[in-house]
Amino acid sequence: MSTTSTAFIPLLLGAVADQEAGRFDEASAGFAEVLALEPDQPQALLFAGVLALRLGEFNRAVLLLERAVAVRPTIAETHFAHANALWALERRGAARAAWQRAIRFDAHHIGALLNLAQAQEQSGEAELAVSNCRAAVDAWPDDPQPWTALSSALRSAGRIQEALDAADTALRANPAFAMAHRQRGMALKLLSRTAEAADALRQAIVHQPGSASSHLSLANLLHDLGDLDDAENECCTAIALSPMMAEAHTVLGFLLTQRCDLPGAIASCGIAIGIAPDLTEAHCNLGIALLTAGDLPAGFAQYEWRKRHSLAGKEFFPQAYPEWCGQPLDGKRIVIMAEQGLGDAIMFARYAGVLAARGATVSIACDRRLVSLIGTAPGVSKAVAKTREMPGFDFWVDQMSLPLLCKTTLTTVPHPGAYLTADPQCAARWASRLGLPDGHRRVGLAWAGNPLHTNDANRSCAPSLFQPIVDRTGLTCASLQVGDAAAQAIELGMRDWSRHLTDYAETAALIANLDLVITVDTSVAHLAAAMGKPTWIMLPHCPEWRWLHTRSDTPWYDTVRLFRQPKPGAWDSVRDAIIAAL
Repeated sequence: MSTTSTAFIPLLLGAVADQEAGRFDEASAGFAEVLALEPDQPQALLFAGVLALRLGEFNRAVLLLERAVAVRPTIAETHFAHANALWALERRGAARAAWQRAIRFDAHHIGALLNLAQAQEQSGEAELAVSNCRAAVDAWPDDPQPWTALSSALRSAGRIQEALDAADTALRANPAFAMAHRQRGMALKLLSRTAEAADALRQAIVHQPGSASSHLSLANLLHDLGDLDDAENECCTAIALSPMMAEAHTVLGFLLTQRCDLPGAIASCGIAIGIAPDLTEAHCNLGIALLTAGDLPAGFAQYEWRKRHSLAGKEFFPQAYPEWCGQPLDGKRIVIMAEQGLGDAIMFARYAGVLAARGATVSIACDRRLVSLIGTAPGVSKAVAKTREMPGFDFWVDQMSLPLLCKTTLTTVPHPGAYLTADPQCAARWASRLGLPDGHRRVGLAWAGNPLHTNDANRSCAPSLFQPIVDRTGLTCASLQVGDAAAQAIELGMRDWSRHLTDYAETAALIANLDLVITVDTSVAHLAAAMGKPTWIMLPHCPEWRWLHTRSDTPWYDTVRLFRQPKPGAWDSVRDAIIAAL
């Protein structure tokens, strides 16, 4: 029953005082008493809703704040609180609309502007987020918070230098603002100024030691710097501060995989998935750990999540016709869509023969540099350059989904022997070009992979490591190196053949003239092994999942021998083991 008296005012003031003092039960009871006297009292509805939100009573908060909005629909603060409650219930669209209403009634409402910008940034609308952050900056130019939010939005939009400038502006307004130090560190990381980035993140922690997010950001950066011990410590600190932070458990799982603690990695990723079942990175990291441990069926099942990843997902092109999920293939035309690196495309081309044996006419869509070579794989009717639309087929399938669909285990890997061949005429041209002396063992060398690969700093090595091999009596060495590192062949006393290695068919023709290939983990390793050439692969301490853990051989290629670093960075030990084997 409503009343027009002011009897509720002392009760309302008392409830507000209880809330400010942290006496939340008393405050909640006080607001309830006010609303019993005055059911439509707007301030009591607002305060009670905000308190319910703070206590995690999200449904109750939404109901109270909906009533507050109905009573006074032009109050920005009420719409703002209502949006926050809706967001807590993961009603994303309704929350964004409510923040927009708050801004309509108060164009300078910093909380609504920044929360809406954060939501837009999370959904990939970075430029819209930038616009709202700039509105907040214009309204509050001396407040470091909107500048910091602007830095984050600019970074998401790929405008990294501007993001760094915005973070610096925030720090001029308040040098102790921890979040600005964190945003500065993240921008510096993307500018490859890693030492400065680490210092900025450490400053963030100094000013806010309880920030799990800053500890986690520092953990990621320390990993990039190769400091796995401190990275793990920072990650564990983040988990101690925020045990339900799924991202921290995910990163810990990744770090433990890097440290070859596969049971620990699997457990950590499992915890992350238990907290956030739809966290893509957790499933991907779990897949990598399981694959490295040799559990191919479970690993490839988790690895299907790669298609949802914010980075990798851009290379997957669903077609207008059905995806192959194991249906009968007799008389059907299927295109296998190559993915990820060139080495991956070579490695998984073996599955064309499996599908052809089921009665399919098989094409592979791949990088143009591989087309001539991949066309020689068993079962391949045609190899074509991959484009977004691949018409003319009954089915399509992503290449690295084939091990799961074909139920591959360590003992059932198809075509572990030679399955790619060099063109005989091209190989003959290379024999003439090389002019290798009779009686010498002919060895091909490659020391660097794609510099854009996320782990290239660990998997590539200095060319000087190969000098004792090049100088060894009875060997004639040929450089298989392409790219910027190819010119380093001359420093080793070899010819730089890179201008002739215009595609992988040419590289295959060169390899056909060799007795042995010694290489770091790059596409050349896959090419030589897929040709059945004896291939010695030099691996970092924590290699990619395909090389498993501790083995010196691999079920994927019959002619491969693996040489592993005994500890991170120990390339000299790998080189010495190869010289002994020679």
